[in-house]
Amino acid sequence: MARTVQVILQEDVANLGQVGEIVGVRPGYARNYLLPQRKALVADKRSVRAFEHQKRLTEHRKLKLRTESEKLAGDLKQVSVTIPAKAGEQDKLFGSVGARDIARALTGLGYPLSHRSVKLAEPIKALGQYSVDVRLQADVMTQVKVLVVPESAEQSMTEVDDAEEAVVGVAPDFKSLTYY
Repeated sequence: MARTVQVILQEDVANLGQVGEIVGVRPGYARNYLLPQRKALVADKRSVRAFEHQKRLTEHRKLKLRTESEKLAGDLKQVSVTIPAKAGEQDKLFGSVGARDIARALTGLGYPLSHRSVKLAEPIKALGQYSVDVRLQADVMTQVKVLVVPESAEQSMTEVDDAEEAVVGVAPDFKSLTYY
């Protein structure tokens, strides 16, 4: 006769159940696989009570995290990020604007996000305004407006001048370039 042992699953187990379910399994399966791998606990009164308490704490944390994420999503919906990029003719970019660039710009505005949170189907390769999906914690999604603008010629000239000044400080015999 096959006897079963009741266990509480600590993680999802294929063809058996989800986290938190109490399932009946054969004693050898529980003893040799589920318990040593810490995928389950023996379902006695004490462990069931402890697991229910842990579940309530986890639900409370998830709810708190979700409300914080929804508040951040509301703030991010109002944000418009401007990213300057070098562009050629017909408004095509030299290179592209990716998730890392958008995440860096959002972090600069005070919204620290990982590049993994920014969901782009493919990198942005042209100037214009785009709506980009951002996935926050607790499966909260929002959209951010991204405006890709051409990098101004003055800004690139300032960068060249700064580079020249840095080189002159290091190499005093450096001859400055003249712009016409």
